[in-house]
Amino acid sequence: MPATGSRAWRAMAANIVAGMARSYRMASPKRCCVMPDASPQQLSIRELTERNSPRWDAFVMAAPYATFFHRAGWKTVLERAFGHRTHFLYAERNGQIEGILPLAQVKSLLFGNNLSSLPFCVYGGIVATTPEAEAALRQAACDLATRLQVDALEFRNLHDSGSGWPGKSLYVTFRKPIDPDPEVNLKGIPGRQRAMVRKGIDEGLAGEFDDGVDRIYRVYSESVRNLGTPVFSKKYLRVLREVFGNDCDVLMITQAGRDVAGVMNFYFRDQVLPYYGGSIAAARDIRGCNHFMYWDLMRRSAERGCRLFDFGRSKEGTGPYTFKKNYGFTPEPLHYEYFLVKAQDVPNVNPTNPKYQLLIKAWEKLPLPVANAIGPFLARSLG
Repeated sequence: MPATGSRAWRAMAANIVAGMARSYRMASPKRCCVMPDASPQQLSIRELTERNSPRWDAFVMAAPYATFFHRAGWKTVLERAFGHRTHFLYAERNGQIEGILPLAQVKSLLFGNNLSSLPFCVYGGIVATTPEAEAALRQAACDLATRLQVDALEFRNLHDSGSGWPGKSLYVTFRKPIDPDPEVNLKGIPGRQRAMVRKGIDEGLAGEFDDGVDRIYRVYSESVRNLGTPVFSKKYLRVLREVFGNDCDVLMITQAGRDVAGVMNFYFRDQVLPYYGGSIAAARDIRGCNHFMYWDLMRRSAERGCRLFDFGRSKEGTGPYTFKKNYGFTPEPLHYEYFLVKAQDVPNVNPTNPKYQLLIKAWEKLPLPVANAIGPFLARSLG
């Protein structure tokens, strides 16, 4: 598979771009399972194989609405780290990919049986260059969901698809351009939060990249336990780094040689996405710890050539939502939509659901070694 930025990769992406030359405005069917009119050169819906991964990723790199979470590597990650069954579908005509849809099934006695694009990812859904490809992929997903007898099929769209499917408006995302000049970015942070960044500097905080996952896992596992959330396995973080290579790194924040915070980041085109981050309980006594961490990542990412800081999704009304908004980011609604198969209502597997509150409160009190031993078994089903 050619590396991102290689001559072979650029040539492959150029071929995809050429196939997009015809002007196209995204359109969606208003209901599921309506096939487009037959065309002289019929579309084929196929499942991704390792041999076709370079073609898939070349399409993703060229398609304007694709995201990091549409990359073919997620198929490997979800299968190796969790054992989940994946169905990465693509629409092809005359040897040219016209659309993709990554899907994975997460089946659990506790949290239900759902087919999603894509579990453990904040964005997903169909990316297509023609209405025919979009409609064909949507129907193929509906057919697959019905055949598997899942509770629901979920698309985690960054943009409104116009499908008319029932949706969930629980989540928003935070994305903001960053400047090559670090002083411009610092001034773009509102005054109070900018002062917290400077306090973090005064506290002697320093950032450094780490080649492994042991340090970030120690910090992250304590952080999510304190929030009442089961932690992923260390294997999952290791697989992410192995699969995505230089497009996945870890920034650790230290004070006097001690790890106090850390964040695992993804890179896509000119974007940086801080994804799995947290801090230890003792960091609460360090002024500006998290403020400094994300500022240091922003500064380093600008030096790398990134021009968009994607702060990721948060639930409205939560602490992370408030933190990101106060940091100078504007919330943008995410458009999650559902095709219900066995379920009567849109799934509601999230910590704000009252039925999970007792579990969350109990989890916060678990000793960290116990939480880390049990957590991965539960977390693999949360998606």
